[in-house]
Amino acid sequence: MTDWSRLVVPAVSALEPLDVAQTVGDVVNLRKHGDGLKLDWNENLFGPLPGVREAVHDALETVWQYPIAPYDEFRTEVARAVGTSPGRIAPGHGTQALIGTVASTFLRPGDAVVLPEFTFYLYAQVSAARGASLHRVPMRELRIDLDGVTRTAHQVGARLVWICDPNNPTGLRLDPEEWSAFLDSLPSDCVVVADEAYVDYLPLEGRAPRVAEVESGQPLVVLRSFSKFFGLAGLRLGYAVADEALVGHLAVVEEPFNVNCAALAAGVASLRATEAAARRREEIADAREALAEALRAAGAAPYPSETNFVLARIDGDDRLVAAELARRGILVRPGSELGLARHLRVAVGPSHLGDRVTADLRAALAAVQG
Repeated sequence: MTDWSRLVVPAVSALEPLDVAQTVGDVVNLRKHGDGLKLDWNENLFGPLPGVREAVHDALETVWQYPIAPYDEFRTEVARAVGTSPGRIAPGHGTQALIGTVASTFLRPGDAVVLPEFTFYLYAQVSAARGASLHRVPMRELRIDLDGVTRTAHQVGARLVWICDPNNPTGLRLDPEEWSAFLDSLPSDCVVVADEAYVDYLPLEGRAPRVAEVESGQPLVVLRSFSKFFGLAGLRLGYAVADEALVGHLAVVEEPFNVNCAALAAGVASLRATEAAARRREEIADAREALAEALRAAGAAPYPSETNFVLARIDGDDRLVAAELARRGILVRPGSELGLARHLRVAVGPSHLGDRVTADLRAALAAVQG
């Protein structure tokens, strides 16, 4: 038999994969509940915006063609929406694919990578797979310590810094003024990747001006997703905003036209539904507050959030509580899987679900503590 662990890159053989089998099993078991709730992967329970399904259906008429024209239309529409030129837009098969593309573009074995202590797991995974050394910076009350990131980047000669804003799994955002100072304080040859997968939940006036910073020549790559706010996780669509010269390098690493026509059409339709998006932003903000109140009523301690999920501290073993909730037909993410023991991460759903979350979480906590 072939010993694949001896043949693959050593850095890859040392990594643990995401437990997809367990996740699939959880979803299969959830289907046994007529009123099951999947609140563990930050999916958008509100669904796509108006006009998206129709756009996807129409796109299937040309499914036999490579998506060359739809690809360019998408870049043009994204550029219009974010206020830049199409040449600075790099579409991708989901933000996760773009994270890997960025890592492949910049990292060599032995390069130093800096990232916050608690953040999206994939940054560390793709960096380590390419032989980079990881340097995690402790949080300040679960907030990203930008000063600490800067100090560490200088100390280790960082090649790449990963920042998620608003941050997953904490749900907290950075101050735009602190961000600008942070960007200016890093080593000159250090690239910053700002993952804005959840930025669309923020009002426009509350966002850091990262597209303008890209245009000004800062060593910055901005990543955005259609999986969260726009509810297109099943279509896998995202994009990077970067300097035009860098977009050319990213294109060398990615395969050409790597996004399918249905996803591109859905993305364009989503960006054009501006009034519906504004209403959705308010609806989710109200539902997020309702979820936080439901968690408090159950005895948990939720943190502030600017996303479509809420992280909450609980008095009990989070894995046991999550398992008990799953038995009752609610999937949530145990904090221990994210490095945060005695915490749960719960996706936001319509406000009317609050009473059920309160009742089932209270019962799950009692079952575990009793």
